[in-house]
Amino acid sequence: MTDGLVIVDKPAGWTSHDVVGRMRRLAQTRRVGHAGTLDPMATGVLVLGVDKATRLLHHLVLTDKAYTATIRLGQATVTDDAEGDVVATVSAAALDDAGVHAAMGPLTGNIQQVPSAVSAIKVDGVRAYRRVRDGAIVELPARPVTVARFEATAARRPTADLLDVDVEVECSSGTYVRALARDLGAALGVGGHLTALRRTRVGPFTLDQARTLDQLAQRDDPVTLPLVDAVRAAMPIRSIGADEARALSFGRSLSAVGIAGTHGAVAPDETVVALLVEDGGQARPVLVFAPAG
Repeated sequence: MTDGLVIVDKPAGWTSHDVVGRMRRLAQTRRVGHAGTLDPMATGVLVLGVDKATRLLHHLVLTDKAYTATIRLGQATVTDDAEGDVVATVSAAALDDAGVHAAMGPLTGNIQQVPSAVSAIKVDGVRAYRRVRDGAIVELPARPVTVARFEATAARRPTADLLDVDVEVECSSGTYVRALARDLGAALGVGGHLTALRRTRVGPFTLDQARTLDQLAQRDDPVTLPLVDAVRAAMPIRSIGADEARALSFGRSLSAVGIAGTHGAVAPDETVVALLVEDGGQARPVLVFAPAG
């Protein structure tokens, strides 16, 4: 199988670990990892690395993400999504589009967000969601996140007392869309939770590149982005000669050429030899894919 990335369109009901397990069987290797999880109820873009590309995952800049989601106003749940029990119901019959849009404004931009209590954040070494399941009351501190876009695209009423709002979100890594649903409902005084979530982009990787597990199972090689294509998509590239490739294989530095940030060194045969970072006039390898010997 090819070393590289697989952009999966994750199905609902699967954990990210479930998807990794399935990919290990499809790619016939244990060396599969993921770059950031998705909740089981969520669908959409999940980035996996296969073989050598598992080492690439730690160097990918995946700090901005995009989602489509549906927020139900009029009910709050213990998990801030549809998988949790309803803990409060307040009629949303009086809400209109103008009021919803006005309440979304303060939740956009650089904000302080309290993560959902049912999250993977550790509290004294234990995941918050495990504490909640054990009956504990978990209060997580607010942290800074950036919500570049939070817009309503459609609305409908499943019942007279509920309002479902379809939204599009663009945000920084670490932002909880569930928390946006919770906070929008709180701002409107009716409670809110997430009923659907689909991730449409992670960094440079989009749904256009994603394939379902069924589609991947039909391929001879499930890797959709070979290592060189994955590196080209994710970061700048420096073309190097054979002598430079050999030097990098021994972990030696090259002369800097003025490329900012982590970038890939690609040999004449289109092999990704290493990832480099320039510092003090030198391009230092931070990851060598094919060390000498």
